[in-house]
Amino acid sequence: MILRTPDERFNNLPDYPFEPNYVDFGESRMHFVDEGNADSNETVLMLHGEPSWSFLYRKMIPIVAEKGHRVIAPDLIGFGKSDKFVEAEKYTYQMHVDSIKNLIKKLGLKDITLVCQDWGGLIGLRIVGENPEIFKRVVAANTFLPTGDEKIPKAFKMWLKMSQSMPIFPVGRYIKMGCKTELSKEVVKAYEAPFPKRKFKVAAKVFPTLVPITPDNPASDANRKAWENLHKFDKPFLTAFSDGDPITKGADRVLRKLIPGTKNQPHTTIKGGGHFLQEDKGEELAQVIVDFMEKS
Repeated sequence: MILRTPDERFNNLPDYPFEPNYVDFGESRMHFVDEGNADSNETVLMLHGEPSWSFLYRKMIPIVAEKGHRVIAPDLIGFGKSDKFVEAEKYTYQMHVDSIKNLIKKLGLKDITLVCQDWGGLIGLRIVGENPEIFKRVVAANTFLPTGDEKIPKAFKMWLKMSQSMPIFPVGRYIKMGCKTELSKEVVKAYEAPFPKRKFKVAAKVFPTLVPITPDNPASDANRKAWENLHKFDKPFLTAFSDGDPITKGADRVLRKLIPGTKNQPHTTIKGGGHFLQEDKGEELAQVIVDFMEKS
């Protein structure tokens, strides 16, 4: 069974004036923002994570688009304006990877600058590892590509336990917890907009359980294979982590150690940002991306 959030839930969202666009993915429909110059040779693909949606990038999209770039910001299946499965078992790591590959193929995207945070990196970096030829550069912010062979941060273990123990999954509250700045009621309501009832939140509830935290996770082997290419990825790769995310703290150093394209790049730490640095410091992160694209 597929659910579709009523359009009126998205009326009058603060600073989110973007026209909706859709592509079909199997029996479901994926929403994406498409702003800027459609004929540009520079396409920036912004991938969100858990439990947010493209609203997270609202401060950044105009800044990057105004530089003449095309900006694509999809809502993952189960989030935002995209369709939502009722059955938890339909949400797999592979499904999310396939859905973004489907978007890339149907839009004919190439020479992509990937901007990824949280699950946006788990999905996006996997695709970079599997199809490095379609990417021009990468900006990784508060994310990683785990295989289950790494030490799992205590903060993630706490998040996993908390997310699965809450009978009602309070999306807006979780976003607030992951920010350093105070969010207005209107912004919190916007993050909750895609989920009018509990049955719409299945994807958000399932996502934490899909992270490969053991070596035998169903996604571990595929991620290891993706790392084989990431170890050889020599195109420009920038880390722009915040200084206030306990879940991904230190992962930027690992990326810089393992990926050749990170060498001699202007890596930065964005101060005053939490896990959702796009919300806390979106304008600053957007400027980092613009500068990086101009110089690489």
